[in-house]
Amino acid sequence: MPPEAARKPLGIFGGTFDPVHFGHLRLAEEAVDVLDLAGVRWIPAGRPALRDAPRAGPRQRLEMVRLAIAGNPRFELDPAEVETSEPSYTVPTLERLRRPDACGPEMPLALLVGFDAFARLEEWHRWERLFELAHLAVAHRPGHAIDPERLSPGLAAAFRRRLRREPGRLAAPAGSIVTFALTPLDISATRIRALLAAGASPRYLLPEAALAHIHQHRFYTET
Repeated sequence: MPPEAARKPLGIFGGTFDPVHFGHLRLAEEAVDVLDLAGVRWIPAGRPALRDAPRAGPRQRLEMVRLAIAGNPRFELDPAEVETSEPSYTVPTLERLRRPDACGPEMPLALLVGFDAFARLEEWHRWERLFELAHLAVAHRPGHAIDPERLSPGLAAAFRRRLRREPGRLAAPAGSIVTFALTPLDISATRIRALLAAGASPRYLLPEAALAHIHQHRFYTET
């Protein structure tokens, strides 16, 4: 990141990325513009705790993300979750980033999530602690602003209390919820895996470099 970017919030984007695709990339790219971020740090999960084991291995998914974001100066890759045998939880990841030898306690951090993930936030490990460590930036479909009535009572109360209607510059280190409309792309990792398993082409749903890596190593194919 350029020196002047250090004063801006840093986006944090975690996930299994099994595989990474253009929906992920577009979310991160649009978040930088809407939220005035310094950039986005991509953190592939090693052993995700709240879902089934990914089809591709941790280092395979890390390499796919590396290939997908190569050449974009707004993006950087954090391999730490892949390099540990511990399960990947968001709170410990953010606590690691808050150490003085990482981002430190004062840098504004914005955790990027989609609405579906946000709606299940109470299932996350120590979910209320998230707001002590980062802002939450929730992406939603254009014309479908987040309705608190669709959330559980506890999460709806947190949403109403912490929502900032004008994202602007997130100057504080953590604590707010901001939302932004995302260009709708009907792309999912599940669909890409299904196409590959069926011997069909997922071209133009994910970066060519990532797809070439998948074909080279025969990920997601039925054998």
